[in-house]
Amino acid sequence: MSDPAKAIRIGTMISASNGEAAERIGQIADLGFESFEPFFWQTTNGQDLAELGKRCRDAIGDRDITISTLGMFGNPLEDEPLDRDTMQGWIDCIDNAHHFGADTVAGFTGRIRGRPLEDSLPRYKEVWSELARRAADKGVKIAFENCAMDGNWQTGDWNIAHNPDAWELIFNETPDDNIGLEWEPCHQLVYLIDPMPQIRKWADKIFHVHGKDATVRHDVIREHGIFGKHPFVFMRTPGFGDSNWTDIISELRLAGYTGSIDIEGWHDPVYRDALEMTGQVHALNHLKSCRGGDFVDETTAYGGGDPSIQ
Repeated sequence: MSDPAKAIRIGTMISASNGEAAERIGQIADLGFESFEPFFWQTTNGQDLAELGKRCRDAIGDRDITISTLGMFGNPLEDEPLDRDTMQGWIDCIDNAHHFGADTVAGFTGRIRGRPLEDSLPRYKEVWSELARRAADKGVKIAFENCAMDGNWQTGDWNIAHNPDAWELIFNETPDDNIGLEWEPCHQLVYLIDPMPQIRKWADKIFHVHGKDATVRHDVIREHGIFGKHPFVFMRTPGFGDSNWTDIISELRLAGYTGSIDIEGWHDPVYRDALEMTGQVHALNHLKSCRGGDFVDETTAYGGGDPSIQ
C-alpha cells in the first residue's frame, strides 16, 4: 500500500533562476528528499519553463519524489524592470506549473515601496484578482510566504503578507479560494508571535509549508531589547531552532493538510557554507522523525489479522 506518512512530504528548495534546477535536483535526489520546490528570484531569466519542468522531472526519474510548488519571489506590484520580470515570472509559472507536476505557485505579494501597508491594498487587489483568475483556470493555487523581508507595517519593499492582521486585509480584498499562504513558523517567531495557534485558525489557507525555524534569545531581549546592537533572534534550519515540529506536523495533520514541507536553507548562522547540506539533511531526518518515522502497515504488523479485534 502507499505510504500515508507521505501525505505530508519532506523536501527542500532548489534555486532555478539561472537554469540550474534540474542539475541540482539530480545531484541531491538520492539524499532522501521527498519533494522539491524550484524557485526563482525576481526573474526566470527568460527560461523555457515547459522545457525546464521536463528536465526537472527527468532528473527525478522513477524516484518517489514530487514537485508540488514553484517559487517566484519578487515585487510584482511595482514597475521597475525587475518588478515587471517578476510579474511575467508569475504568469509563466502559473501557465507552466503542470509541466513540473506542480499545483501551487508561491512567493511575495509585492508592495508599494516605502509606504504603509494599507497603501498597497488597491494595487494588490488589481494584480492578484487577475492572477487568481488566471491560476484558477489552470487549476493552480497561489500561496504567499509570510516573510516581511525586513519590512513592517509602516514601510517595506517586498511583501505585505507577513502578519496575521495583514492576512485579514488581503483575504478580504481577494476572497478567492485559490489564494492562501506559504506558511512557516520562522517568520512568526522572528516577530515574537506564537506560530501554533495560526495553524488552527488559518489551516484552510495554508497551501504550502516552508521548513525553516528560528531561535529567540530571550536573555538578550530582557537585557538589550529588540532594537539594540545584539541580535535577539536567528533564523535556523529545522532541528536547531525553537519550534516543536512534532506539534506543528500533528496540527497540520489534524487540520487535514496534505502537501510538502520544503526546507528553506541558507539562513542558519551555524549550518551554512560547508555545513549547509549537513544541516539540511539533519533537518530532513528530523522532520521525518517528527512526522512519526517510518510507516508501519498496521495490518502487516498484526500478521494480516484485524487489529481492531481485542
